[in-house]
Amino acid sequence: MNIQDYSIGDTAKFSGASMKQIRNWEAKGYIPTADRVVSGDRSYRRFNLKQLELITSIKNLLDEGYTLPAAAEKAASEMR
Repeated sequence: MNIQDYSIGDTAKFSGASMKQIRNWEAKGYIPTADRVVSGDRSYRRFNLKQLELITSIKNLLDEGYTLPAAAEKAASEMR
């Protein structure tokens, strides 16, 4: 594990988004697919700092009243 890799639980805690929201956003393509770490029969998501910042930005924009598609687009454009 890299020091700047975050579990989905840590990502949720730091960003304010729930783990369910993060999984949903990833499945719908609003955030890049997280790296996976395999341990035995399980696979764990690992988010990098840039992904954490994007998720936090999307969550903040949603809290301001943006729709998910608009929040994701605005957050992604601000990250460029």
